[in-house]
Amino acid sequence: MKILAHINWAIATAIIFANLALSIVLYPILPRPYSRKIPAWIIRITTFFTVTPRGEEDPAAQMFLINHQSDLDIAIMETVSKKDLSWVAKKELFDIPFFGLAMSMPQDIPIERQSKSSLVRLIKNAKDRLNKGRVITIFPEGTRSRNGKILPFKSGAKVVADKYQLRVQPVVLVATAACYDIKKFYYMPKDIKVVFMDSFVADKENPKWLSDLRGKMQAVYNKELEGEKS
Repeated sequence: MKILAHINWAIATAIIFANLALSIVLYPILPRPYSRKIPAWIIRITTFFTVTPRGEEDPAAQMFLINHQSDLDIAIMETVSKKDLSWVAKKELFDIPFFGLAMSMPQDIPIERQSKSSLVRLIKNAKDRLNKGRVITIFPEGTRSRNGKILPFKSGAKVVADKYQLRVQPVVLVATAACYDIKKFYYMPKDIKVVFMDSFVADKENPKWLSDLRGKMQAVYNKELEGEKS
């Protein structure tokens, strides 16, 4: 089984990189969001994972907050959402040749950790994307969690949501690392649960709403994971 998972990983990784290249080719040709969603759908179809959504995407959502486990998470979200997503990611990713181009061309938003000036730019860039009808999409943990525990959330998402009183929709991806793990050279296609939780308008008077949300998302994650095991 391990050998098969490693072979699957090599094939899936090649497919992912090929479709990153395709997205770069499509950006000047097709309008957003199609230049990213078409490659995402090709990845989903050719790597044979399926998705079962729970709940519904809010048409009025302005920000998605998503837990992060796998490099497959972006493709998953791009195929389940109809919206034009503007991803917020650490600046180091934008500096990587090829991969950075695939993020900068569709005007995703870079952020530098521990930089106050970067936070100012994040607020400004978020306003620009919102004015273009896009949805700010963030992994608030700031990195991948590999043990099923949602990590503490960074403050950037709250700053932006509070500033513009955004309608926020949390989205829980269940056990995506059990499907694709780049560090373990592991890939086995599976059905992935994507839970759209109830949306809400950010309340800047409540300093704990983001940390409270983390607990609610963890509870949803645990419940869905238990359902898979039963």
